[in-house]
Amino acid sequence: MCGILGYSHVERRLPRGVLENALASLIHRGPDHQGHFTSELISLGATRLRILDLEGGDQPLFSPDGDVVLVFNGEIFNHNEIRRELESLGARFETHCDTEVVLHAFLHWGRECFSRLRGMFGIAIWVQSERRLFLARDRMGIKPLYYSLQNGEIYFASELKCLFAHPEIPRRICLAGLNCFLSLNYVPAPYTLVEGIRKLLPGHMLEWHDGHCDVRSYLEAPAARSAPRSIGEACEELDELLTRAVREQLVSDVPVGIWLSGGMDSSTILRYAAQTGATNLRTFSVTFKGRSFDESESIGEITRYFGSRHDELDLDESADLENAIRRMAFYSDEPSADAGALPAWFLAEMTARKVTVILTGEGADELFAGYLTYKADRYAAWARRTPAGLRRAALSLAGRLPVSDDKISFEYKLKRFLHGSLLSPEQAHIFWNGTFSEEEKQRFFRFADRGPMAELLSQVPEGPVLQRFLAFDLRYYLADDILYKVDRMTMAHSIEARPPFLDPRIVDFARSLPDDFKLHGSKSKYVLRRLMRDKLPPNVMKRPKIGFDIPVHDWFRGVLRPLLLETISEEAVTGSRLFQWDAVQRLLNDHLERRANLGYHLWGLMVLLLWMKEWKIGPPEQELPAAEAEASLLDRVGSL
Repeated sequence: MCGILGYSHVERRLPRGVLENALASLIHRGPDHQGHFTSELISLGATRLRILDLEGGDQPLFSPDGDVVLVFNGEIFNHNEIRRELESLGARFETHCDTEVVLHAFLHWGRECFSRLRGMFGIAIWVQSERRLFLARDRMGIKPLYYSLQNGEIYFASELKCLFAHPEIPRRICLAGLNCFLSLNYVPAPYTLVEGIRKLLPGHMLEWHDGHCDVRSYLEAPAARSAPRSIGEACEELDELLTRAVREQLVSDVPVGIWLSGGMDSSTILRYAAQTGATNLRTFSVTFKGRSFDESESIGEITRYFGSRHDELDLDESADLENAIRRMAFYSDEPSADAGALPAWFLAEMTARKVTVILTGEGADELFAGYLTYKADRYAAWARRTPAGLRRAALSLAGRLPVSDDKISFEYKLKRFLHGSLLSPEQAHIFWNGTFSEEEKQRFFRFADRGPMAELLSQVPEGPVLQRFLAFDLRYYLADDILYKVDRMTMAHSIEARPPFLDPRIVDFARSLPDDFKLHGSKSKYVLRRLMRDKLPPNVMKRPKIGFDIPVHDWFRGVLRPLLLETISEEAVTGSRLFQWDAVQRLLNDHLERRANLGYHLWGLMVLLLWMKEWKIGPPEQELPAAEAEASLLDRVGSL
C-alpha cells in the first residue's frame, strides 16, 4: 500500500520544494519508504507501506531498459496467476511483490493490462520514449486518484494535499461539487470540492500526451452471465466465491486483522477467515455501551464463537472527540458528512497498534440491498398512490412528535420517509441517505443550483427500481462515501483496509441475481442471509441493521456543542460567502432547542468549514448562480 503523486513540467518548470513537500504530506500512506524520479519532463513520487515482499518492491519501479516508470498504490490479489502467465511469455522477475507484476503486465499488454488486475489500486505509468502518462483506478474505487490539468501540464496524486503543494492549483470551492455534497453528504466523482481538480472515476484510465488528455473506461463489456436457477444454487456459488476472496485477501507478510461490527457482513468475513485455518485471528471493534445501537453483546458472542483475539474500544463522551475531528480535517482530503468517520478514526488508531492489514465488510449492503433505503423506495411507491395532500398532512402531524436523542429514531425515520414520499423516486432515494433537499438548499445556500444533482441523477440507469438504485449506490455512494471514509481513516494511521465483498467475481455474481434474491419481501440481503443462517450464531442473524455511526444529535447538544458553535459561527459562515447566516442560525437553534433533529445536516456544515479553514479554501472567483464550467463534466466522462 502506498501513496503516489506526479507533476509534469513539459512547458513550465516545477517550483523548488514541491515534490519534497508533497511526498512529506503522504508519509502516513507509506511510512516505510519514500522514493522519487525526476526527468526533464516529469517528476514522480511514491511512499510505501510494506505489505508483501518487505525487502523488495520499493518505488518508483523501472522497466529493464529504463524507459517505463511505475508508481503504484494498492494490492493486486491475483498477482500470482498473472505472474505465472507473464513468466510463460518470457518475463523475468526480480521480486515477489505485486508492483513488479503490474509493471510487466503493462510491458506485455499495454493499456489492456488494467482490466486483468483483480484488486484495489491507483496506478501511474510514464513511458519516457513516448512522453506519455497513463493513470488507472480500480474498478470499484477502493483506492483514490485525483488529477488536475493546468496550462498544458498534468498533476496527479492519491490525495488532494499533494496537489495543494503546487502553487498553480487555485484553492477555490467548486460549486457543482458543493451542491452535490450538501445533498448527498459526499462528493461524487468526477467532482471534487476544489475547482480544477477531478477524481478519476472507478474503472477508468487517463492517457495524457503533450497536454492532450483522454479519459475512458478500461472495463471490458461484461460477458453474458446466467443467473442462478435457485436460491440454493446462488448460495453455493456465493459460498465458493467468498472462500476464494477471503483466502486471497488474507495473504500478507505483515499481521492481518478483521474489523468486527457485530452485524452479518463483518461476521461473514470472520467466518470465512476462520474457515481457511488461519490461526491467531485478531478482531477489532468500537462499541457504544449504554446506547440503543450498541452491538457489544453481539460482538462478544461472535468472538467467542470463532475464538478470535479481540480488542475493543468503548467510544463515549470521555474520548478526545474534538481533537480527532480537527485532525480528520487534515487527513480526510475532502470533507465527508458521514459521521461514521469518527468511530472509524478511533478504530483505526486502536487497530494500528496490533496489525497493519485489516479485512472489512464493506460492499455487501450495496451488492445485496442491505440498506433500509431500498425498502423505503419500495414502500414509497405504494405511499405515492395516496393523495399528496394526505402525505403533507401526515408530515405536519409527524412534526409534532417529540424529538429523540437516539441516533436514528422512529420519529426521525418517519419524518424523512414522509418528506421523501413527496419527492421524485430518484430525489427521494438520495434524500433518505443524504441531508438537504433542493428546496432546503435554496433557503441557506447562496449558490443553490438544481443542475449538478439533476445531472448526476440522469446517470441512474433505466430498469427496475431496485436495480437502478443499487447501480447508483455502487457507482457513487460506495466509492465516494463508504470506501473514501475507510481509506482515509485507515491510511491516516498507516494501515491497509481490504474489502473481500468487492472482489470483482462477487460483484459480477451479485449483478446477475434476480431482485428477489436480494430484497425478498422485507428481508434484505436475502441470499447472504440464507447462506449464513447455519454458519453464524442465530442472534447475529436476527439483529436488525444498525450501522456504524455516532449519536450525533445528542453529542451536538452536549459534548460537541462548543466545537459546533465555534465552527459554525457567524464570522465563519459569512466569511465563507457561501451561506446565509440567518438561515444557518435557524438550523442551529432548531437543533439545539430540540425542535428538530438536524445533527447530520450540521455535521456536514461543520466538517466543511473545518476543512476550508485547514486548507485555506476560498469562495468561487465569480459569484455565479451555478458552476457552468463544471456542469457538463459528467457528460464528458461517461454514464453508468
